[in-house]
Amino acid sequence: MNEGNQYIKFAGSTSLMPQEEKLETAQKKNQLTIGIPLEQNPDESRIALIPEAVKLLTDHGHRILFQRGAGITSHFSDHEFAESGAELFDTAQEVFDADIVLKVAPLSSDEIAWLRKGQSLFSILQLGLHEKEWYQALMQKKVTAVAFEYIQDKTGALPLLRSMSEIIGNLSMMIAAEYLCHPKFGSGTMLGGFPGVAPTEVVIIGSGNVAEYATRAALGMGCLVKIFDNSMYKLRILQNNVGQRLFTSALQPHLIGDALKTADVVIAAKHAPTGTSPCVISEEMVKTMKAGAVIIDVSIDQGGCFETSKPMSHHDPVYQAHGVTHYAVPNMASRVPRTASVSFSNFFMPLLLEIGENGGLENLLRADRALAKGVYIYNGKLTNYDVSRLHSIPLSHLELLMAAFY
Repeated sequence: MNEGNQYIKFAGSTSLMPQEEKLETAQKKNQLTIGIPLEQNPDESRIALIPEAVKLLTDHGHRILFQRGAGITSHFSDHEFAESGAELFDTAQEVFDADIVLKVAPLSSDEIAWLRKGQSLFSILQLGLHEKEWYQALMQKKVTAVAFEYIQDKTGALPLLRSMSEIIGNLSMMIAAEYLCHPKFGSGTMLGGFPGVAPTEVVIIGSGNVAEYATRAALGMGCLVKIFDNSMYKLRILQNNVGQRLFTSALQPHLIGDALKTADVVIAAKHAPTGTSPCVISEEMVKTMKAGAVIIDVSIDQGGCFETSKPMSHHDPVYQAHGVTHYAVPNMASRVPRTASVSFSNFFMPLLLEIGENGGLENLLRADRALAKGVYIYNGKLTNYDVSRLHSIPLSHLELLMAAFY
């Protein structure tokens, strides 16, 4: 062979050799153990999973640890849960042995003590109702905690908050009707409008989902409705959704002051993304209202929109200040627990199936950034800006933490 001949040399020629075929690896599914304890808070009557949802989850190989009596207040029997495949236990401590604890009300100090490192917790947070020590105790357990009211869907909406808001909007008018004609707390007035009788005047502060459904209920009963909010965009959306012209206005003090003087019912439904509702109505403005008028402060979960508001309970829901009846119960939807429980279950059943399909909650959080918005503690580190700001607790960024723990 001629030494002058030139030979072509392929870079990385080993790549031309036969290689082992690499197949796509499917995500390993995970059998979940889900604990549903009895709610300790006497004002909480809801449950996050109903028997039909439990049946579907157990059919997919997941275990449901269920404390006896947990569904009684939402009108579901232990027998129904047992027939659906749930494993029944006598104590909450046994149920807290699950990998995922699913409950509605925030944990008590006793319940926090039963948690262990690496568990996941789903519950309502109720940001404004906890002290700094509560968050620190939860962080010390090195758990991952997800708040119902912060979970988003892929459109950026808050699905659980929306479903409860729809219920509360309708419920607020039912409560207003009850107390407006109450012999002790009301003015003897029937909610609505009738021939020859001036219609009931309803003032609504806010223009979100609660306001929309309260407006629909009030209009259906013949009330005169006035809506106040500083978001012109949301006021237009509400009016378009309702399908008729409404009295709408910006939150100007003299305009809302005039409306309050003649109002029979005032509903505050102003949700704040920061976790703390603005105090819109001063005590002086409440003093100008009619005796026997009814205030329903839906925003009491976030501190309330009235200066005269204070958190109450379902067992003692109302009080009067300056002759005006105040209803300010933080978890209003618990008044209709079966309806609210079905709504919760419609969300959590497919979510839990998805967690199992993805091999666990942490894998799904990496894939679903909308769900990750609900995380406020991740492996013991605080990741919620609002909690950090309110209680001066160091904030960690969730994405960096997930990358570190991967």
